[in-house]
Amino acid sequence: MNAPLSSNPPAHIGQQEWQARLDLAAAYRLVAMHRWDDLVFTHISARVPGEDGHFLINPYGFMFEEITASSLVKVNMNCEKVDNSPYDVNPAGFTIHSAVHAIRHDAHCVMHTHTVAGVAVSIQEQGLLPISQQSLFPLAGLAYHDYEGLALREDEKARLQADLGEANNLILRNHGLLTCGATVADAFLNMFILQRACEVQIAAQSGGAQLIPIAQPIVDGIKAAAAQVTRGLGGNIAWPALLRKLDREQPDYKN
Repeated sequence: MNAPLSSNPPAHIGQQEWQARLDLAAAYRLVAMHRWDDLVFTHISARVPGEDGHFLINPYGFMFEEITASSLVKVNMNCEKVDNSPYDVNPAGFTIHSAVHAIRHDAHCVMHTHTVAGVAVSIQEQGLLPISQQSLFPLAGLAYHDYEGLALREDEKARLQADLGEANNLILRNHGLLTCGATVADAFLNMFILQRACEVQIAAQSGGAQLIPIAQPIVDGIKAAAAQVTRGLGGNIAWPALLRKLDREQPDYKN
């Protein structure tokens, strides 16, 4: 369940697309608010409802805190603009996203970050450890992809797709974090929990004490427990409250 339309779309944009634009612009603002952004780098992409092969992505060169619903650019799978947006896009930045969208038709939103904690955990040989409650949720569906340099080569896509499989959480070795979801809300909540788990791990390791792992039966049972905690709503358990926060503090994301 998405938040109701809060502003009228421009004449050339349908209501379904406008709602997707509102949600995606909100995600960009929330990433900036949580300080997960990396200047003008990294991206969040979302499928355009009812338009096969079309996606929304940020205009290249904009800070995440500047993104608005109308500034998002509509592109095809090759990251070619399919609207009359005056803004440029970064085809190289869409390489990872297009790889996920191409193989995972359930992944309507893909989010990628370069946070300090996320990159730090991606460098560790064991990756994310089962040492916190926060770590359990991504561990229920977590994959890894080895670093192959800047994501510019088309041939890397097949390897990334194979590594991701059906997981909604991906640690890109030596690079950062990626989450996907059926909605923007799902992808955002996945990233929030994965990011928090990485932060907790780095903080725990900095103390130098022996870490206490969580018992494997608890790790194995987390999927059923997660469904109970979110009442089956997934990311939408928190998304309306996050939108209310944005409405109070940064309502211009709807422009």
